[in-house]
Order: sequence, then C-alpha cells, then structure tokens
Amino acid sequence: MENWNPKPLDPALIELYRRGSGKPLVLIHCLGQSWRFWDVLDPLTNRNELVAYSLPGHPGTPLPGHQYGVPELTEQLRAVALRNGLNKFHLMGISLGGSVAQHFAGTYPDMVDKLVLADCSPRYDDEARANWPVRAAAARKDGVKSLIPFLLQVFFTAESIAENGPNVRHVRETFEACDGEGYALACEALAMLDAREQTRKVVAHTLIMLGSNERQSFKDAAKWMNETIAGSKVVEVPAAGHASVRERPEFVTQQLRAFLD
Repeated sequence: MENWNPKPLDPALIELYRRGSGKPLVLIHCLGQSWRFWDVLDPLTNRNELVAYSLPGHPGTPLPGHQYGVPELTEQLRAVALRNGLNKFHLMGISLGGSVAQHFAGTYPDMVDKLVLADCSPRYDDEARANWPVRAAAARKDGVKSLIPFLLQVFFTAESIAENGPNVRHVRETFEACDGEGYALACEALAMLDAREQTRKVVAHTLIMLGSNERQSFKDAAKWMNETIAGSKVVEVPAAGHASVRERPEFVTQQLRAFLD
C-alpha cells in the first residue's frame, strides 16, 4: 500500500473494562466493533476476569491521529497490560483482534497463558489486501453505515439476519457508531498485516475457532494456523458466520469453559 507510515500508539488512550474474578482473559474485538462485543461472554465471569478494551478509533477510544499496524497494536497492548498489573493472562481475539492476538502471543510468549484465535488470519490473500484500501476509502467518504448491508452478510448467517435478534442489532448499531476514519485506519492496518513469523513463535496452548459458514480464505487460514501452532485445536462454531462469538455465544462459552479450565 502506498504512503504507508505507521507510528506508535499511545497506551494512555486505552481504558480497560474489567469484570469478574479469576484468571484474566484479555479480549480483542473485531473491526468496527467495541469492547462491548464481548458482553455475551459474561457467563464466564464466575471463573475468569474478563478484560476488554476498544481498539483505536473505535467506539470508546479516541482516534490515534495517524496510521498504525498490528505491531503497533501489539506494543500498545503490552504497555497497557503491564500498566494494569497484567503480567500473564489468557488472550482471545476475533478477526482483527485475532490477528493482533497471534502477533502478540508470538512476540511476547511469556505473557500469554492460553490463546484463542477466532475467525482470523495471520495474513490476508492478495485480493483481500488490495480490497482493504478500497473499503477504507468508502468508510471515509460515506461512513461505516454505508458498508453495513455487506458487513452483516459477512458477520452473520442469512437466518440470523432475517431474525434480527439482539446480537445482530448490537453489531449493526456499533457499526453505525464507529467513526469512518477510525474504521479506515484499521482497514489499512489489515492491508499491511503479516503475522506469520510471529504465529510460528506461538507456544501457548491454542484454540482456533471459526464459524461453519466462514469464507474459504478464513478456513484456509485456520488450517495453516493449526498446522503451524504445535498442539493447537480447531473448533467450528455451528451455523455461524464471521462474528461466530456473537452469533452463537452459548456454544462459544461452553467451548471456552472447557478450554480455559
């Protein structure tokens, strides 16, 4: 991507939202959402402290004012974690958050106990990489709201969209609230993403999850991560799209309970 000039991210911009008790589980949401994406995992608070935050330029966190990449998100998370006494924790991310989580786990393996990678990739294929700047331009020009019809079809199955239940409504409303520039900057970070080197260095016990209706590129990525991360396990979330955690939270919670024990 032309004119790529990522700069460090200020950890002071990040506010952590912590609830529950037990081993901390740090959660990193997907593109266009916020820390509230993880509310559906609240049943885990009886055994884990859930620690969530909103990524730069997403609802709840100010715009950074410059480009950044996944390495900058990793360094920001490390600074925020250490500032808050989180020296070692479970880590889970979905989509963009999953890319950050695997990059972080490979960069700072001593800080990660167990790792959950949901609906994510260490690197997008060339077609997708070329499309991210196009999506960024659309978000800047017409706002994230203009992308919602397409995004919902990616995030959820047709059945869930037709039902328009609370989880679909939450995702739609958060997209509507997401700043166009904040969304665009994250798109550019994904265009430049390549965490394969870091993924090869992951030593944490790893669970890879993805929706059964996920696109083939993500299924291919899950296969690669499974083959690359020793001892990792892949679980498909039934009747779910890209937002598998939000579409089938009961199934995901059950899987997390078993994995994090």
